[in-house]
Amino acid sequence: MTNYESVVRDLKAQGVHSILTQFCDLHGVAKGKLVPVQNLREWVESGAGFAGPSIWGTGLGRHGARSEYYGRVQVDSLRVLPFMPGVAHAVCDGFAGGEALETCSRQVLKRQVDRLKARGWTLWVGIEPEFFLLKKDQTGQWVHADAQDQLDKPSYDLKAIYRHRAFLEDMRETLTQLGFELQQMDHEDACGQYEINYKFDDALAAADRYMLFKMTAHAIAEKHGAVFSCMPKPFAGAPGSGLHFHLSITNAQGEALFTNTLDPLQLSGKAYSFIAGLLHHADALAALCAPTVNSYKRLACSHSASGTTWSPVWKTYGDNNRTCLVRTVAGRFELRLPDPSCNVYAALAATIAAGLDGVDRDLQEPPACAEDLYERLASGQAMPERLPSDLGQAVQALADDTVLTDAMGDAFCQQFIQLKRQEWSDYCQQVSAWELRRYADAF
Repeated sequence: MTNYESVVRDLKAQGVHSILTQFCDLHGVAKGKLVPVQNLREWVESGAGFAGPSIWGTGLGRHGARSEYYGRVQVDSLRVLPFMPGVAHAVCDGFAGGEALETCSRQVLKRQVDRLKARGWTLWVGIEPEFFLLKKDQTGQWVHADAQDQLDKPSYDLKAIYRHRAFLEDMRETLTQLGFELQQMDHEDACGQYEINYKFDDALAAADRYMLFKMTAHAIAEKHGAVFSCMPKPFAGAPGSGLHFHLSITNAQGEALFTNTLDPLQLSGKAYSFIAGLLHHADALAALCAPTVNSYKRLACSHSASGTTWSPVWKTYGDNNRTCLVRTVAGRFELRLPDPSCNVYAALAATIAAGLDGVDRDLQEPPACAEDLYERLASGQAMPERLPSDLGQAVQALADDTVLTDAMGDAFCQQFIQLKRQEWSDYCQQVSAWELRRYADAF
């Protein structure tokens, strides 16, 4: 049982006067409010209250017992925020009417994690955040934040790292204070693009940690006059940003279920079935892992100014093959589909649901891909089946995938599908600058 008085006393000793009660809306955006630290018991047992219809995707009405969204603080998540003096951050679960809210994406992930726990399994997830540092120029156009970052092949550019050393040092120091175990920071393959990696964790903790990473990056970037952008592909002709999931599972004895050292790819039968589930449900997974119109500008067979593209367009897997949807790596694998615009809780929940369906039905994987699929495409050969080419197709695939929607929960999926269909419809009705340039005086 939590000793609330002791926790409050410890927080106050660290100068904390308020708790930032943070939850996640359907779009994966952090929301919340500041509440007094001395009322911690209330925030844990009842929750901080929010008007339900004011939050994207709750499905809550404007009146009645279930019109209020309550974010219940998870005590173990309390962390003093270095960039907000006097404030501790807390992750919240969504409740309404005294019950867990089915449309809360964190609750959706917890239900999938419980399916793993029932088997004695733990899913370990390493998340790779890629992002752009942007700003607006004098004309109001978005550009990357470093005007000198103009190399044709900018990966690992040390000069750009030096120019952004203040931002990177602030990120290193702040993330370390928040308990992240950093592994590397580098300049990625597009101008203005970076990646910061940290140690893996169990699925729920990994999702919580990524949300805290984003909150930190937004604050630190703003301090340094830039915008931390999770837009998957802000610039045509340049690579986009992914949010790759590195996945492995251990059993109750701590043994790696996906590893078989006698196999050519060092993968077990369960690993192959899990991968087969991911590939089988890939179209529906795309809606949750790549949930914006812009996501499909990244997931395209496009030319890259740097001469390299890592876009995982085709539904296949291969040994250390970055042109595949799933890259296998010595007894584990990397799902390359997600991008940083996703709701990380929903994306991970769908990943578990798809993989478990593969395991439960003992789905058989296709042969591993042992070639560069972009070279194969250029040679004119037949290609593996590819992912949906736009958000509309992906959302329809999710609506048609009853196995995945049943596992995720109808309430959540109905809200998601409704909002994303509207987003796709809104986009289709826009007239772009490209269309005007091409057609205004063409006929």
